[in-house]
Amino acid sequence: MPIRRFGGHRSLVSHSQIPKLSYGYTRMNISRTGYRVFSANSTTACTELAKKITERLGVELGKSVVYQESNKETRVDVKESVRGQDIFIIQTIPRDVNTAIMELLVMAYALKTSCAKNIIGVIPYFPYSKQCKMRKRGSIVCKLLASMLAKAGLTHIITMDLHQKEIQGFFNFPVDNLRASPFLIQYIQDEIPDYRNAIIVAKSPSAAKRAQSYAERLRLGLAVMHGEANHSESDMADGRQSPPLSRTTTGHTGLELPSNAGGRHHVPFPGIELPIMMAKEKPPITVVGDVGGRIAIIIDDIIDDVDDFVAAAEILKERGAYKIYIMATHGLLSADAPRLIEESAIDEVVVTNTVPHELQKLQCPKIKTVDVSMILAEAIRRIHNGESMAYLFRNIAVDD
Repeated sequence: MPIRRFGGHRSLVSHSQIPKLSYGYTRMNISRTGYRVFSANSTTACTELAKKITERLGVELGKSVVYQESNKETRVDVKESVRGQDIFIIQTIPRDVNTAIMELLVMAYALKTSCAKNIIGVIPYFPYSKQCKMRKRGSIVCKLLASMLAKAGLTHIITMDLHQKEIQGFFNFPVDNLRASPFLIQYIQDEIPDYRNAIIVAKSPSAAKRAQSYAERLRLGLAVMHGEANHSESDMADGRQSPPLSRTTTGHTGLELPSNAGGRHHVPFPGIELPIMMAKEKPPITVVGDVGGRIAIIIDDIIDDVDDFVAAAEILKERGAYKIYIMATHGLLSADAPRLIEESAIDEVVVTNTVPHELQKLQCPKIKTVDVSMILAEAIRRIHNGESMAYLFRNIAVDD
């Protein structure tokens, strides 16, 4: 009976060519695993950014179907194999925010159950980012969304200009918070005539650090607006300190002190008085800085309800500014924003394409768009190849 001998075959690859892993293990498949880019949006307008990113990467958009059933349930069908690959899900947020979130969650979970190696969410505008603080007896919805994304299977997120940088702490996986400021600064230098005669304006003291970063890189002056006609988000009273409604109770009332006999006496602590909480009042809008005869450029991260911007533009016009620009990363432009901008003293509103706003541009020609697909595509390439992301943050200040 012939004897079968095992082993003794020479490998076609030398040991020096086999990449070593930690703890002495070697990688069996020498070639690096591939990657796919998917769009989780069910509307055509929201897939434009994904198409631009894939064109820059030189790859095709992943084959998938995302749609809403007749009962408004979200269904996702992935039409190609993703096993062992890095998957990037590009999700832009339209006006129907909750549907977009559900599309992202369902697609991430579908890719997770299809054995994708890594699932990276590319979410240029992170929704619910304004609800990152406790308000009255509400909740921190941004933290809830972060937990849902992790549970669905995301392992990494690429986003841009978070409303508060501390939001990154809500996640238990890496978050790359890219900046749009280099693109907006380039627009100022290329598209605003005589920008050297401009002054950077912070719409509120809370936006002063971001505006200062722009002013320092453009070598321009800085003005800060203080005071508001209406209460802003930061002025909302925290209702958790409010007293409960008066009601008749039959149980224990007041503070209780234990007695020596084992019973309880309802005796309040003597001499305890809380200080009176003084209501905060803000003066009318004032401008700290000289804007007379200058081009005023208001810097912010989100422009949604434009009432504050319109009021600020009127004040700047009264103070002598002869042109007013608004620069923002995310142009949500909800409700009557296009009409209000068109009728206001604002000369131009410049936003990036992190949020689709083609319909608003048709209603208001003052709205201009800056493309940021280049930096998003480069971030995808670097993450897949395991390269450093530091190059994308060069010359970026911490407060930017």
